[in-house]
Amino acid sequence: MKLAIIGDPVAHSRSPEIHEGFLREARLAGSYEAIRVPAGEAARAIAQLRAQGYTGCNVTSPLKEEACTVCERLLPAARHAREVNTILFGREIVGTTTDGVGAAQALRHRLGSLRGREILVLGTGPTARATIAQLADEGVRQWLWGRDAAKVAELGRSFGVVAYTSGPIADAVFSALPPAAEPPLQVLTAASSAALVMDANYGERSTLGALLGREVVDGYEMLVAQARASFEFWLAGT
Repeated sequence: MKLAIIGDPVAHSRSPEIHEGFLREARLAGSYEAIRVPAGEAARAIAQLRAQGYTGCNVTSPLKEEACTVCERLLPAARHAREVNTILFGREIVGTTTDGVGAAQALRHRLGSLRGREILVLGTGPTARATIAQLADEGVRQWLWGRDAAKVAELGRSFGVVAYTSGPIADAVFSALPPAAEPPLQVLTAASSAALVMDANYGERSTLGALLGREVVDGYEMLVAQARASFEFWLAGT
């Protein structure tokens, strides 16, 4: 299996070591590399990977929305979230997203059952959309804060989430904001008092804990869970 992750930046990515572990576990020969591909270059990079005989690839920022337009077939999760983080090369270029599954699994590991939980999601980008869609399917009561009010309203109509203005959140705050983002005071206050705060970023890119001055679960658990789902998707398709 020839696998890769494309995006910018990718030098920090721990996906290669995770997927190389999956390959060893499955006793499969293969490789997984990180390839820097800047915004606007997704179509070229994906076509090149296919021509070079890659089995599939992961897609990270800022290419997840671009990748949607390149795929010849999108699975329902990718269509709903309007983002792709996993591609399989075969007779068609097939795209899906495992971001939502990864986020839900990481949250479930910390909270137990998600049904009926109250979760505030921060952000309206690809990872946030995939997470919102998955949590909606799992019966979570969701609030949403984002810098673009129009996008918040659109996601409210699509997934039944409520625009967050102020007040405590009982169970969890999930942030899909970029590193070093600084949400407004009312959001910081809610995150300071929530039972759990999870940042989709991991490692040095997870800056939310320092901003809040409290323990924050970084996105490594989510990364491993979505990586496992991606790997199983490639195995099923080969």
